[in-house]
Amino acid sequence: MSKRKSSSVSDKPHKRIRPVEEEEVDDANVDAGDQEDRPLNKQVQGAGEVVSDAGIVESITLKNFMCHSLLGPFTFGSNVNFVVGNNGSGKSAVLTALIVALGGNAQATNRGSSLKGFVKEGESSADVSITLRNKGRDAFKPEVYGSAIIVDLRITRDGLRTYKLRSKSGQLVSNKKEELLSILDNFNIQVNNPVSVLTQEMSKYFLHSKGEGDKYKFFMKATQLEQMREDFVYIKTTKHVTEDKVGQHSECLKDLKRKYMEKEDRYKSLTSLDEMHTKLEELQKQMAWALVSELEKETEPIKEKLQSDRRATEKYDEKVDEWKKKVEEAEKKQKQIQEQLEGITQQLQELQPKCAELKAEVQRQNTPLKTSEVTVHRCKANLRDLEKDKVQLSTRINDLKLSISQTTGAESQARTKRMEQIQAELEDLTHQISTLGQQIDQYHLACGRAKEEQGKMRREQEMLHRSIDANRRNLQTMESSRSNRLRRFGEHMPALLSAIQEALKTGQFKQRPRGPLGYLINLKDPELALAVEVCVKGQLNAFTCDNHEDEKVLQGLMGEVFPPGRRPVIITSHFLPHVHDTRKRAVNHPDYPSVLQALEIDDPVVANCLIDQRGIESILLIKNRTEARKVMQGKSPPQNCTQAFSKEGDQIFSNRSYTAEQTRANYLSGDVEEEIRHLQREMENQKGQVTRFELQMKRLDEEIKQNDGLLRRTTVEQKTTKEKATKLQLELTDLQNVEEPQSEDLRPLEEDLQEIVAKISSKRAELDEAQAQMAKHKASYEKAEQKYKQHKEQINIVAEEADSIKEELSKTDQEVMKCKHHKKHYDDKRSAHLQNIQTLEASLESKEQELQISVAKATEICPKRLEGRRNARSLDSEISRLKVKITTQQEQQGDREEVVRQYHEALENYKNMAQQMKNLNSFIKSLDSVMNHRLQVYAELRRFLSARCKYYFDSMLAQRGYTGSMTFDHKNETLSISVQPGQGNKADLSDMRSLSGGERSFSTVCFVLSLWAITEAPFRCLDEFDVYMDMVNRRISMDMMLKVAAGQRYRQFIFLTPQSMSSLPVSKIIRILRLKDPDRCQNNNAQRSQDDEDQ
Repeated sequence: MSKRKSSSVSDKPHKRIRPVEEEEVDDANVDAGDQEDRPLNKQVQGAGEVVSDAGIVESITLKNFMCHSLLGPFTFGSNVNFVVGNNGSGKSAVLTALIVALGGNAQATNRGSSLKGFVKEGESSADVSITLRNKGRDAFKPEVYGSAIIVDLRITRDGLRTYKLRSKSGQLVSNKKEELLSILDNFNIQVNNPVSVLTQEMSKYFLHSKGEGDKYKFFMKATQLEQMREDFVYIKTTKHVTEDKVGQHSECLKDLKRKYMEKEDRYKSLTSLDEMHTKLEELQKQMAWALVSELEKETEPIKEKLQSDRRATEKYDEKVDEWKKKVEEAEKKQKQIQEQLEGITQQLQELQPKCAELKAEVQRQNTPLKTSEVTVHRCKANLRDLEKDKVQLSTRINDLKLSISQTTGAESQARTKRMEQIQAELEDLTHQISTLGQQIDQYHLACGRAKEEQGKMRREQEMLHRSIDANRRNLQTMESSRSNRLRRFGEHMPALLSAIQEALKTGQFKQRPRGPLGYLINLKDPELALAVEVCVKGQLNAFTCDNHEDEKVLQGLMGEVFPPGRRPVIITSHFLPHVHDTRKRAVNHPDYPSVLQALEIDDPVVANCLIDQRGIESILLIKNRTEARKVMQGKSPPQNCTQAFSKEGDQIFSNRSYTAEQTRANYLSGDVEEEIRHLQREMENQKGQVTRFELQMKRLDEEIKQNDGLLRRTTVEQKTTKEKATKLQLELTDLQNVEEPQSEDLRPLEEDLQEIVAKISSKRAELDEAQAQMAKHKASYEKAEQKYKQHKEQINIVAEEADSIKEELSKTDQEVMKCKHHKKHYDDKRSAHLQNIQTLEASLESKEQELQISVAKATEICPKRLEGRRNARSLDSEISRLKVKITTQQEQQGDREEVVRQYHEALENYKNMAQQMKNLNSFIKSLDSVMNHRLQVYAELRRFLSARCKYYFDSMLAQRGYTGSMTFDHKNETLSISVQPGQGNKADLSDMRSLSGGERSFSTVCFVLSLWAITEAPFRCLDEFDVYMDMVNRRISMDMMLKVAAGQRYRQFIFLTPQSMSSLPVSKIIRILRLKDPDRCQNNNAQRSQDDEDQ
């Protein structure tokens, strides 16, 4: 679609303005979606009749288009339409035809490079017919077209496109594309806008792109801000062209003025010589006093500026006092928060020992509880075995009493002896099984403990390996820095400096960049290496540039040398030839040096950079840690001192201190060999630890293997013993069933029965005692655990309170630094202002002396002062010309009439050109004023649209319980989107690339819906929006889009999807067009879509 000029944002409102009532309904729907959880089908089924705006698509018909002989006519509903069908059924063909027929170019469809590619193979042309609704207040020429506009497009095999615009009755109205453009402008139809028509390829390019710049381009194009910006660029280019023409005309004007002056001279030369002499004298007098007037004019601005600056001095004083008070208030607040944090920290430290005691008490109470549970379990098992023996023995005695008369005495004695033998063996086997069970439990416990210890050792071993790798890399850096100290700052640093030197030789840099800064500084005292390195650690690898052009060149060189993500920092600041004067704000202590005093810095640029970035002139270096705390946290800390560092790297403020994480200097240490030896010793110790870990791991592996072997053998032995006991029990049962002893043989069995009954009573008493003991231990354990949990909860509450106070303290620290920075800024401005006043006073005095001399000379020439409007330069030029005239007039007089004619002609030409120049300059001035105003409105509109997009995006995400953020960087033209699935902390927000396919597609739908909410269009088309979604995200996204559609009855929505959409509710606002699967590139298999409402 060809580019059309957009109207001014400020002078003319948008053509399609949503009614106030509809806007309120839309917002209410959004809020309701966040608060209510009613099913969507109730909302959709309860919707009334849809009344859509003009411009929606009522129907579309395709003939010989792409691979389809005939598709349609498809009749679309006024609100929500789903075009469903499998791949190849013609969905994309319908969308492509819609784009092309409404003025879009072939590239916009992403289906071909030229229009002739849309003509079906073997056919001479392709036809597309689209019917647009033309009703309501936005109707286009309703008296001509009626209630509908029919757009007929024909594409020939040669790629030619012709339009026919017909009325509702089919009468031809126009065949010009300009008429179509007017219709599209009236309806605000933008087929090239991805928010109006979003194809699959456009979605992949903008929405599924990993680049934040692509998403920003999508936002700009969707909101038409891109077109506005292009219009502004075009207007600016036009202005530059006009200015160039003005410059050309200025040269021409000078020539005309010169010719005019020449003709004027000849014209005036016709007067008498006496008049010329009189005029010459008059001009000389005017010249004398004109010089006086010019000096007075030069003096007057200086006086006014001096008065203005003297009045402004009070404002600077007020600003300095204001920020001084703010600094005092911020420091007072900082001290209060620090005291509060110290109190909470002390409270937390007091709670920690008791927490450890309670935890140990829980563990102590747990041990007897486990022991008592084992005792109860063993007693229950023994009691079950005794009850079983009692039942069996009672049964046997009763059976023997019944059959005592049927057996012989000898057989009875033999069976009785065998039964006693079996009974003894069963008792031994039962005892052996119980013992084996206890051994199995012990082996299980031993294996579990060994594996737990092995896991802890494995984690410690991994941490040790990472430390060894880090030390190995540091050792390699140190060894390579033996010959080149620069390698301490990175293996790529020498190559970068070589590239900078080459670029400097070829003139790519205006000023030579400095860096790395740590390489350009030296320590006066080597013992302070760690303290200085911790202080300026962030700037040691940094570079500094004089201007942004040099910064861009340096960034390009870094990109060639360094891998991504590991580039040094670049600080851009104007280079000065001398070091900053820090006498007023630097710390001066008689016993301890500042960081600036402890360093030898040859280059003032490097010194100024560290002063600006780190404030090294106000940081003390105190070797002794205790002495540093005494100096900084005493009653009167050193003046201008913000903090101090000990030689161990500890950072001490006036109200707090921090311990350094590193123990040795990596960049600034002087003795490389000592550092190498230290790293080697540390690595040898770590390797020894690794060897010990491996031996312990091997021992644990052998112990686990041994216990597993004993466990398997004991389990097999227990199983064998149980089988043997079972066989003996069966044999005993058989003997009991066969043997019938005499009455005198029953006495041992009865004695055994009584003994078993006694054992049962004893075991029951033992079980009751064990259960009581277990209940006692369990109550003690639960009581100890409850105390521990309550105390732990109390510690967590205090810790959370401490975290919030720490965060507040950090903000207060930043506020203090900010206030001090502003105070310093206004102090500097006031000093510069006073210096400027002194300069103006000296200049005024010089000008007044010069004026007195000029007045004296003018009085000699003409005692009476003459007031004239002409300047001295103009008078001097005229005097020179008049003198030449007087000397040459008699030599050449010329024809009077010809001189008069040429004079008037030159005067007329000069006036015409001067008027044209005046008009052009007035036009440029007006254009600048209008453009400045429109650019301001453009920036405000962009900010407003960004804010609305963020609001709707958060609202859409919240419907699924997601949280997210949308960050616009209009300066760098990037849009960053972060999403957190489920309810989580804002700090846990993740980039969309870390989400699953369904979650990312759902987030993309939310982004598109938020753009829908801030842009206007009569219809919106979305091609296969749910292709990457799972069922849950597809349902939620569908509910969201239908909810949006239900709240925007004046718009039409066309969704293309391969899904069946059978789960959608039946509603008057939803129409489903199902396409049958055609045989591609065949003439007779196209099938008209079927309306879901007719089923």
